[in-house]
Amino acid sequence: MNQTGFTVKPVFISQSILKESTTTMSTSTKPRSQSRESKTRPVHEIRMGRIRAAIWQNQTDNGVRHNVTMSRLYKDGDDWKDTTSFGRDDLPLVAKVCDLAHSWIYSQSSGNTNGSGHSDFDEDGHS
Repeated sequence: MNQTGFTVKPVFISQSILKESTTTMSTSTKPRSQSRESKTRPVHEIRMGRIRAAIWQNQTDNGVRHNVTMSRLYKDGDDWKDTTSFGRDDLPLVAKVCDLAHSWIYSQSSGNTNGSGHSDFDEDGHS
């Protein structure tokens, strides 16, 4: 036992598991330009600092549904990239951006528009 009262046991990882997780990590982190080149684009984006929510619209038999993908922007040399991994200090901002995304989606489904067909939220999700 260590000073905290917990027993610490070493963990051994086989090389095959390590290679698999390395591959998985590299596929979840991509240059930002690649995500911008996709055919479909989010219906709305909310960004605060380096945290971004992309809101996607899907037409279903039950009407329009929305999904949200969260990402964190970071700079790798001269290139901007994004990842879906968040650190401890990112989480309060992730929560705020999620809340704004929820509010924007709710305003769309409630019909709370300003007469032009657009919601009362600006690009950054503010009313």
